[in-house]
Amino acid sequence: MDFLGQQAPELLPGKRSLPPVQGVIEAPHGTTIVAVSFPGGVVLAGDRRATMGNVIAQRDMEKVFPTDEYSAVGMAGTAGLAIEMVKLFQLELEHFEKVEGAQLSLEGKANRLSTMIRSNLGMAMQGLAVVPLFAGYDLERETGRIFSYDVTGGRSEERGFAATGSGSVFARSALKKLLREDFTEQEAATAVVQALYDAADDDSATGGPDLARRIYPIVTVITEEGFKKLTEAEVSEIVRAVHERRLDQPDGPRAALL
Repeated sequence: MDFLGQQAPELLPGKRSLPPVQGVIEAPHGTTIVAVSFPGGVVLAGDRRATMGNVIAQRDMEKVFPTDEYSAVGMAGTAGLAIEMVKLFQLELEHFEKVEGAQLSLEGKANRLSTMIRSNLGMAMQGLAVVPLFAGYDLERETGRIFSYDVTGGRSEERGFAATGSGSVFARSALKKLLREDFTEQEAATAVVQALYDAADDDSATGGPDLARRIYPIVTVITEEGFKKLTEAEVSEIVRAVHERRLDQPDGPRAALL
């Protein structure tokens, strides 16, 4: 990034200028990303739908990516720019590790991503925003941590759970009622699937589990053992269990009144 900034700064994402346009630029957008922490780490998940206006642009888009061995990022917003940003972020973390012989701290990774989002502010002002959710296992603190961002690069550390994207309001509300401090890994994974199910129930841009096409959410887990993506069989088992319960309770599990 530094070399490119010296030699050809106009090629950096934040330096590109778009011609004046009238109305909203139509481009595929990724939607809902959710994260939940549990005593052994953190779960990061995302739905699979990408929309372009009122059209479903893609049904099986991947929005959650490992950034290194102990962290991952889920992308909401303009799909093309988001994927480019993820690739640059992965490259920078790998470059740092090779040069320094050690991984950047989780705090440092979160700060670097904040700078990259801020460099995209010009695009965001024209409707091409990228709003990620970053999560990882902090080897120094021995705990999972979650970071959310706004379009200006403002960073906030979230406690327990977080969501971003068009369905985030509904997903966050579901997680707020479901969250427990003693979650196991399996229970945390089930909670994020429940939250995505609720988001898809109220947000047309969020894709729910598609049992007919066998398209399920991407669910990843990050612990002291590193990054792990749940297999399609593992996710489908959770999805089918949730779906079976929803046939009896369409609105999902009830939280205790007191």
